[in-house]
Amino acid sequence: MTENRIDKKLKECSENNRKALITFITSGDNGYETTEKAVLEMVKNGADLIELGVPFSDPIAEGPVIQSASERSLKSGTTLVGIFDMVRRLREKTDMPLLLMMYLNTIYRFGTERFFGLCQECGIDGVIVPDMPYEEKDEIQSYADKYGIHNISLVTPASENRIQMIAEEATGFLYCVSTNGVTGVRNEYSTDFDAFFKPIKKYAKVPCAVGFGISGPESAKKMSRYCDGVIVGSAIVRIVEQYGTNSPEKIGEFVKQLRNGLDK
Repeated sequence: MTENRIDKKLKECSENNRKALITFITSGDNGYETTEKAVLEMVKNGADLIELGVPFSDPIAEGPVIQSASERSLKSGTTLVGIFDMVRRLREKTDMPLLLMMYLNTIYRFGTERFFGLCQECGIDGVIVPDMPYEEKDEIQSYADKYGIHNISLVTPASENRIQMIAEEATGFLYCVSTNGVTGVRNEYSTDFDAFFKPIKKYAKVPCAVGFGISGPESAKKMSRYCDGVIVGSAIVRIVEQYGTNSPEKIGEFVKQLRNGLDK
C-alpha cells in the first residue's frame, strides 16, 4: 500500500525542523464551495494537514463556535455523501493530507465498511472520532487498517495512567487535547503541560499535535514548544461565521499569520 499522506507530510516537517500546522473547518458551513475555497487557501498559506469537520446534531466535544457551525451546515443540507464529493473535487487540485473529524454514530449509520472504503476511494487519509473511547477503537480499527486510513487517537490531561497505552499504539499522529472540556478559543489553560507531555514524549512513536483553544500566532508558537504540531479549529470557524462566503481569503490571511508565528 502507498505511504499515507499524513506520514509523508509529518516526516517532511520533521526533516525540515518545521512545526506542523493542522487546521480545521466545518464542512459545508456556508456551502461546500466556501469550504473548498477555504481549504485551498489554507493549503496555499502554509497548513500541513487539514481536518474537515462532519457536522453532527449533538457534537458533545465541541464548544459553541463549532456547534453553531454544525447547525448552520446541517440546515443548509450538508451530508456525508456531499462531503465525499467535495473531497473528490479537492483531490483534483491538492495532495494535502485530509482528515475527517466526526462522531461515531455517523460512521455506524453510514455503514463502517462503506465509509472507510469511500475514504480510500476519495482520498481521505485519516479520521478523528472524539466520542469513541480508546478501549472501543476496535469497533472501527480493522476497517481503518484494511483501507489504509489512520484512526487518530486522542489523549487529554484526564487520560493520566492511560496515556502510555494510547500513545504507544497511536498511528499518524497523537492528538493531545490541551485541556479537559470542549473545543474553543482560550486565553489561559489550567493544564501543567510539562507534566502532561512527559509520558507522551516517552511513549509516543508518532508525532504529537496539540489542539483545543489555540487562538492565534502567539498561542500557536507558545504551545508548539511542547510538541511537533498545533491544531487550530474554532478560531478558523469563527472567521467563517463572521464573513460567510467571503471567508476563504480571510482564512488564508489568518493561516499565513499562524505559519509565520510558528516559523519565528
